[in-house]
Amino acid sequence: MLQLLRQYLPVRAIATAAVAVLLAGSALAQDDAVIATLNGEPITESDLALAEAELDQQFEQLPEGQRRAAAMTAIVEIRLMSQRAEAEGLGDTEEFQSRMELLRQRALHAAYIETNIAAEVTDEALRARYDQEIGTLELSEEVRARHIIVETEEEAAALIAELDAGGDFEELARENSQDGAAQRGGDLGFFSRGQMVPEFEAVVFDMEVDSYTSEPVQTQFGWHVIQLVERRDQQPPAYEAVEEQLRSLVLRERYFETVQELRAEAEIEFEDDALRQAYEGIGAAPAPQAAPEPQAAPEPQAE
Repeated sequence: MLQLLRQYLPVRAIATAAVAVLLAGSALAQDDAVIATLNGEPITESDLALAEAELDQQFEQLPEGQRRAAAMTAIVEIRLMSQRAEAEGLGDTEEFQSRMELLRQRALHAAYIETNIAAEVTDEALRARYDQEIGTLELSEEVRARHIIVETEEEAAALIAELDAGGDFEELARENSQDGAAQRGGDLGFFSRGQMVPEFEAVVFDMEVDSYTSEPVQTQFGWHVIQLVERRDQQPPAYEAVEEQLRSLVLRERYFETVQELRAEAEIEFEDDALRQAYEGIGAAPAPQAAPEPQAAPEPQAE
């Protein structure tokens, strides 16, 4: 599923901002009590909630009280300067009126997304999309293995001799293995073909369950003793694990589909040919999508 998101057309800033507005919108439904006055004008809970939603992401880590105080500070500064700007007639300039019109259009843009796009991204739609993606997967075999990795062939051979004498693989891994999997008894979890280095993979997929290698296996990371624990069919990601990624993906898809439809109906003429070409390049259709990735397991080299 992460691969699906990585291959998708990068999200433009304007779409991301619109989604953020939708997520912040629920905060405005609070009890609109007056919490302060500034030069006789009320400041309400909804004013504060909107200001909090507009704060930089770094403020999200603050305790609620400090976050509210930061939002209140922003409101006071904005209102005081806006009042002074109004008194100086800055709100009457053509440039300001043009900026206000752009802000109005952006607000309508967000409202259209909420009403006509986000409303279609229901739980049922997400479940259907999940089932569709999972249905296209070609699931291969995956195995679960343990290993003990040491520096020399002699050390690995000595460990195999201990196993032949009845030694416990997990205990020997904890005591001797020189990677992060040692604390898990050498457990590498489940993995499929293509996730391990070739020398390791060539051995482990030909082993019998519950067996261990009779000879040390060399890779670029050292000498391995490998035990095959289990085989199974590759597992797709659970719906709950990818639900929010799916929601974001489907919302973006619906957004771009709508944009393409609107552009097809619009008449746009350019005086600047370079700008036209750049615009058409940005407005290209989204790239084809890939199926969700099955769950991945750690590789020996990652330890």
